[in-house]
Amino acid sequence: MLKKLFGFDAAVNNVRTEIVAGITTFLTMAYILAVNPSIFGDLDGMPKGAVFTSTALAAILGTLCMAFYAKKPFGLAPGMGLNAFFVYTVCLMMGYSWQFALTAILIEGIIFIILSITKVREMIVDAIPVTLKRAIGAGIGLYIAFIGLKNAGIVVDNSATLVGLGDLKTSASVLFVLGLLITSVLVVLHVKGGILIGMLITTIIGIPLGITKFTGVISMPNSISPIFCQFEWGQILTWDMLIVVLTFLFIDMFDTIGTVVGVSVKSGMVDKNGKVDGISKVLMADAVATTAGSFLGASTTTTYIESAAGVAEGGRTGLTAFVIAMGFTIALFFSPLFLAIPNAATGAVLVIVGMMMMSPIKEIDWNDYSEAIPAFITTIMMPLTYSVAHGILLGMIAYVIINAIAGKLKKISITMWVLAVLFICRYIFM
Repeated sequence: MLKKLFGFDAAVNNVRTEIVAGITTFLTMAYILAVNPSIFGDLDGMPKGAVFTSTALAAILGTLCMAFYAKKPFGLAPGMGLNAFFVYTVCLMMGYSWQFALTAILIEGIIFIILSITKVREMIVDAIPVTLKRAIGAGIGLYIAFIGLKNAGIVVDNSATLVGLGDLKTSASVLFVLGLLITSVLVVLHVKGGILIGMLITTIIGIPLGITKFTGVISMPNSISPIFCQFEWGQILTWDMLIVVLTFLFIDMFDTIGTVVGVSVKSGMVDKNGKVDGISKVLMADAVATTAGSFLGASTTTTYIESAAGVAEGGRTGLTAFVIAMGFTIALFFSPLFLAIPNAATGAVLVIVGMMMMSPIKEIDWNDYSEAIPAFITTIMMPLTYSVAHGILLGMIAYVIINAIAGKLKKISITMWVLAVLFICRYIFM
């Protein structure tokens, strides 16, 4: 039965190992249950309780799809970076409603499903230079860390220099610093679930400081009716919708591919040619999860890099993913505990997660300026423009123009030319 359901081979795999691996991965990614409601709390009409429930349900649905269909040990949940793009770029900076953003996610998910059953996916993936893919991940890391610092009051507005250092003597700032130190030490010591544990300890310290306010521990899940199936069809043919959909699609696609390939290679889950067996099913599970999550009111659901923690514990089959999903199911009934976590605690987590997302930057060839300059533009423009989209668009434009003028035309694919022209027109005419 286990073999049929999860691809479990009793001669190779161990049930206890798979269960421990699933618990480990859940503990390392459960922070999203506190971070997501905190980020979406900046939007009117998206109650934190409803966002908590939708986040958990999207994680459960996506991870079960991974368990039963792809039969791989990966956990899925609404993605970091993608949620920030949803809130801070699409809604707060571009001025669109969260219903508009959910519609874009639905469209992106459908496109991803289509791409996952055709060769178009490979064509798009191959067209984007590897350097820019790595730079996008690093840029999102800086962006997420900046959001964490801002939400915690460490980085504040300054009329003379745009940004400045906040008041470090406030209770919130002190709690943030303590949380960052505690979580950093746990991560350095490779403590299982260190990010979640650090966030919980920080939350407890916030009680005597008057920052953490508990309203309980256990409750029935909050209703998602305020955000369920809330789509906005009036602007689906606009240029901005195209840009938003493409941005969601690129980040989701490259994040998933990078996570799955990276984790699989490190754990030996590849064939002799370095290809991941069943990656098409993994991508399909991710695409279906994103599409279904949009109906639940969740931001783009993606495969989590934290899955590496469970794989490192020996998880190799869909049974690990099933255990992860069960962890999120249990967490559904502890919403008061997760929602009591203050911005100072989640801010510290965002800084740590942002740091972790910076790792691809070391693989960029900084001595080749035709690669390094576009990569740097991609990375630095995300936090400075407070937009993942601008970082990607400007980086791709820079890559095409710089390499074209430098005579390195062979490096530029036809797809990149088309995308660059479209993005340039976007900045000229929109």
